[in-house]
Amino acid sequence: MAKLYPFRALRPKPDAAARIAAVPYDVVSTAEARALADGNPLSFLRVSRAELELSPSTDPYSDAVYERAAQNFETLRHTSLTLEAEPSLYLYRLRMGGHTQTGLAACFSIDEYDRNIIKKHERTRRDKEDDRTRHMLALGAQTGPVFLTYRAADDVDRMIDRAACGPPLFDFEAIDGVHHTIWRVGGGVRDALVAAFDGIPSLYIADGHHRAASAARARTEVSSRGLAGASLGDGADASTMLAVAFPHDQVQILPYNRSVKDLGGLSSGEFLKAIAERFDLSPGPAMPARRGEIAMYFDGRWQTLRPRVPADPSDPIGALDVSVLQDQLLAPILTIADVRTDKRIDFVGGARGTGELQNLVDRGQAAVAFSLYPVGVADLIAVSGAGAIMPPKSTWFEPKLRDGLLIHLL
Repeated sequence: MAKLYPFRALRPKPDAAARIAAVPYDVVSTAEARALADGNPLSFLRVSRAELELSPSTDPYSDAVYERAAQNFETLRHTSLTLEAEPSLYLYRLRMGGHTQTGLAACFSIDEYDRNIIKKHERTRRDKEDDRTRHMLALGAQTGPVFLTYRAADDVDRMIDRAACGPPLFDFEAIDGVHHTIWRVGGGVRDALVAAFDGIPSLYIADGHHRAASAARARTEVSSRGLAGASLGDGADASTMLAVAFPHDQVQILPYNRSVKDLGGLSSGEFLKAIAERFDLSPGPAMPARRGEIAMYFDGRWQTLRPRVPADPSDPIGALDVSVLQDQLLAPILTIADVRTDKRIDFVGGARGTGELQNLVDRGQAAVAFSLYPVGVADLIAVSGAGAIMPPKSTWFEPKLRDGLLIHLL
């Protein structure tokens, strides 16, 4: 069963929260982070992507970057952050347009992550793990939450709905239009939520696999090197990780689309002929209307592709449209065998829209682009529950949690 731990959060003072809150470190480039932080000395990007304050030639994994991150973190701690007096849980509500989701923010057991009670659906890269592990150790803190989901449980979700009332700690709209509201939950309601959550059998990582893997590695480093700081008396130490857990029926997944720089030596005619041998093509919209269809932008127009040999619906991975695209087109036709390492393919999160795909091709930065129907939460749970791994870049979760609003000191 899933175990959660109230913790003494280090958090912004209310009047500084909107300026401190930052998009996750891994959804922006250094140049984009620099632009977002420009004119805002409190932006948490100055901690999570500290290279933005250094020379553009600086290696983002150099010692200087982690040293600057630690310096900026300490400055924020002394000027704009405050440490909660008692261990608490937090409710984190995200609202984007007509979509609303409310999750429970707490610390979660890394031991349960190791034992696959907190289940994974992606592989992680060692270099990215190295980066966030060093970042956590340099700061002595986890500063951005892992995004978890769980099968909705009526008793837990009713308690969360009842607790998400009264004056919040933070309530602001970010520059991207996403509204963020956080409530602190203490006392008897906190304890009742902890007890109720013990009935949740499994948790699933939706977003933040590298954060989770890095938290596990940081725990080992803290233990082996005797780095743990003074106990905060909250039971949540380096053996836990900061996360927000949302019920599955509130989570929103957008497609993770693809663009390819060239046709791998094929002419336009050869490319279309090869596709026609495997797919039925017809004029179609930029966004697939249903599962089993793939939209392709090529030669100035959108077309719908339907595989001539449908995927086996009993195969939770092979049935995904992202798998069909890879197995029937990218690999055999465009010779892209490994999307994690091939430099010819790029990924465009669904939040950027299909217009971005079209622009990449029209500007000559890509030869062809593909728009996918989004993976469902049920797919994620089925794959994770089977102990399997989804193809890389299968899911794009939106809206995103913000870094810097709730911080777990190790």
